[in-house]
Amino acid sequence: MNQRLRLATTLGTLLLLAGCSQSGDQAQTPQQAQAPADASADKLNTYRQLLRIGNDEMAVAMGKEIVSRYPNSDAAKEVQQSLPAIEKRYTENSEKNRLAGLWLYQVSPMEGGTQSTATIYTSQPSGDARVRLVLRRHTEWGQNAFLFNGGPHGFVCKGVCSIKATFDGKPGTISAFAPTTGEPALLFKDDKGFIAQLEKAKKITMDVTLQDGEKKQTLVFETGGFDASKWQPVTKQTKKK
Repeated sequence: MNQRLRLATTLGTLLLLAGCSQSGDQAQTPQQAQAPADASADKLNTYRQLLRIGNDEMAVAMGKEIVSRYPNSDAAKEVQQSLPAIEKRYTENSEKNRLAGLWLYQVSPMEGGTQSTATIYTSQPSGDARVRLVLRRHTEWGQNAFLFNGGPHGFVCKGVCSIKATFDGKPGTISAFAPTTGEPALLFKDDKGFIAQLEKAKKITMDVTLQDGEKKQTLVFETGGFDASKWQPVTKQTKKK
């Protein structure tokens, strides 16, 4: 009798445990199904907030994550409605900022007065071989546009030389001359005409010959970020009586 009682008790316990296990599994299934939806909804809220504050960079990153991780969710469907336009705007603004960052504007004292410069380095060549394009206003020397090679060698140019150039692919020429003082530079004869072309161009190339082995070199300047308002004018000094 005792054995039968123990057997019945054991079977009852096993059945109870099995029932609890099945009940537990059934309780977890809705939660597991709901978790991804909740995660995508949370990320969607973050995406919306990033759009409201105008943080396109983070919004693009969050939007791509939502579409990639939850492709069939309502969040992904909503994001796909706005993400292409946001990504395009972010890409365009990033490129605009990159081009603007290539220019350096300075106002500083210099022998003979004060100078204001706008300077950009070549995108090609790069590294230590870069060459500068400088726009300069000086209180005594007036306005100039010139190339400056920071290395020990300048450019090959006898008298007035003609530089083959392109402005956004359109061919042109630039008349230039080397300074008599020996600096590694080429000054443009028509600085006003050159600057007028530069203000309209996104990319300028110039074919020059370097003194270092008379190496032929094509200089590439990405000039599209030039901001004329940041190149400050300087007032010509009046001579003291």
